[in-house]
Amino acid sequence: MTSLVRVRFAPSPTGYLHVGGVRTALFNWLFARHHKGKFVLRIEDTDATRSTDESIDEILTSMRWLGLNWDEGPFRQVERQSIYKQRADLLLREGKAYPCFCTTEELGKKRKEAQTKGLKPKYDGTCRNRLDKPKDIPFVIRFKAPLEGTVTVNDLLRGNVIFKNEELDDLIILRSDGTPTYNFVVVVDDSDMKITHVIRGDDHLSNTPRQALLYDGLGLPRPKFAHMSMILGSDKTRLSKRHGATSVLAYRDMGYLPDALINYLARLGWSHGDQEIFTRQEMIQHFSLENVTTSSAIFNPEKLQWLNQQYIQNSTPTDLASQLEPFLIKEGVLTEKHGLGKEEIAKPIPSLNQRAQTLIEMAQKSAFYFKKDPVFDEEIRDKFLNKDIKPYIQKLIININDMVVLEHNSLENLFKNLAKEADLKLGKLAQPVRVALTGSTVSPGIYDVILLLGKTTTLKRLNEAVTFIEKK
Repeated sequence: MTSLVRVRFAPSPTGYLHVGGVRTALFNWLFARHHKGKFVLRIEDTDATRSTDESIDEILTSMRWLGLNWDEGPFRQVERQSIYKQRADLLLREGKAYPCFCTTEELGKKRKEAQTKGLKPKYDGTCRNRLDKPKDIPFVIRFKAPLEGTVTVNDLLRGNVIFKNEELDDLIILRSDGTPTYNFVVVVDDSDMKITHVIRGDDHLSNTPRQALLYDGLGLPRPKFAHMSMILGSDKTRLSKRHGATSVLAYRDMGYLPDALINYLARLGWSHGDQEIFTRQEMIQHFSLENVTTSSAIFNPEKLQWLNQQYIQNSTPTDLASQLEPFLIKEGVLTEKHGLGKEEIAKPIPSLNQRAQTLIEMAQKSAFYFKKDPVFDEEIRDKFLNKDIKPYIQKLIININDMVVLEHNSLENLFKNLAKEADLKLGKLAQPVRVALTGSTVSPGIYDVILLLGKTTTLKRLNEAVTFIEKK
């Protein structure tokens, strides 16, 4: 591309940032990075009744967590009101817009009459050629759209999409209180911010002919448009809360890694051969609109969980430790003032990362290592720590105490010999020891657990298990 690519992500701050919005942001971000262009963040807060500062904070927090860094912004439309007024006045002066004095009641009546006649319930142009200007009567400003002909939107994903002008009506660009409407401000902003490509969901496709006419009316070049398919739930309906979490930060709080979520969303509607797992750099290198499909993407929570597990398995323990730490605190495994460095937090990760699907699961499974004493499931402890297993735990204590250095092979030989001596399957010995050391029947391999805990802690917990059995 010869000119500098400039794209934007323009969320409305009326709630949390959902996964559909993030995918839109991601595709724009990848397109900008691939073409060494600019990624602009704009907050579309013209709806003062629904926009909140809390939503803006959540959007920015979500973008930062995902690593979708922006080059310019965040711009806020609420700070550009005078600019919109100037552009509306320009259209009025040039006869391309007009004041409309029709009341809400009158418009409602017109709409009902049109529906009764089987016509499209659009504005009938009552004030389009009106010459008088009644005083002290509220009015809106409408854009004077062509009555005949067609509007052709050249969509980079869908080809030419043609709309009949007779299907469109004279769009309100300024409300009676002077505030601008969505379609108008989008055109003014995208032009002022020199946006070259508008990449967004296909739910905006119906807005595009109106925006195209506004570009033409203002004498502005149109950007290139690309409308992506929507993300659907497993039942092929629009993704919503009933399909599971849709908030980006909800996935953060459930223990998903940002790179895993980014990778998953990138593959919803885009592909590069059969490759499933991408680094950020690979996504940037290979991303193109030519490989974005117009078919609806189906959100599959199980696939996302699998991908998250792959990222957990392939992250370095030190990198994972930084992301695991807040979950250890949240789950009560560590306190806020635990004083442990990243290296210490990273120690149990190699024995946990092959099984954990989320950081929450990893935090819970690492409690045996970080807590002073294991947290027991009483029913499990009663079942496995009994008088029959006591003598073998005592023999383990003696043998481990005699070991100068704990090592995997020595521990494995010790357990196998004891199991053979007791005529037990290895699991029948290992499982009670696992319960004694971790409080649970699920943990890393028993030899790994002992090596992680170290000699002193292992002997302490085994002795406590013997005491528990004797008290029973």
